[in-house]
Amino acid sequence: MQTVDFSPLFRSAIGFDRMLNMLDTASRESNPAYPPYNIELLDENSYRITMAVSGFAEEELDIRMERSVLTVSGKKSEKKQKRQFLHQGIAERNFERRFQLADHVKVVDAKLENGLLDVELIREIPEAMKPKSISINAGGKTKVVNG
Repeated sequence: MQTVDFSPLFRSAIGFDRMLNMLDTASRESNPAYPPYNIELLDENSYRITMAVSGFAEEELDIRMERSVLTVSGKKSEKKQKRQFLHQGIAERNFERRFQLADHVKVVDAKLENGLLDVELIREIPEAMKPKSISINAGGKTKVVNG
C-alpha cells in the first residue's frame, strides 16, 4: 500500500487543517472488516449506520460522540465459562469503529435488534447558516425572505 505525504499541503494550505487531518488519518488507518456495517442515506438530511454486532448484549456496546467523531465500541464481558468449539465462526472479539461526521450531524437514536445496531443520524443546519433570499424594494427598504 502506497503512503501519501500531506506535509507540503499543511505548509501551504491555510484554514484547511481539519480536512487535511481527516485525509491524513484516513490514509494511515487500516480499515478492519469487523464488524461489518452499512451507511444508508434515508433522505436529504437523514442517515443510518447499521452494524452487525451479533453476540453482543446492549450493555456490552458503547456509543459516544465527541467533536464530530462517532465512536461505536463493543467489549465482551469476561466469561469464566470454558467452552470447547469444534468450529468458531461467530466472532466474539472486542471492537472500536470510528466515523467522522460532517458539521451539524448528530445522533438522534440507537437501537439493537436481531443482532443489528442501528444508529440514526440527522443533519440540522442552524437557522443562521441557512440561505436567505433578499428582495429588492423600489422604496429603498430591503426585505429578508427565508428560502
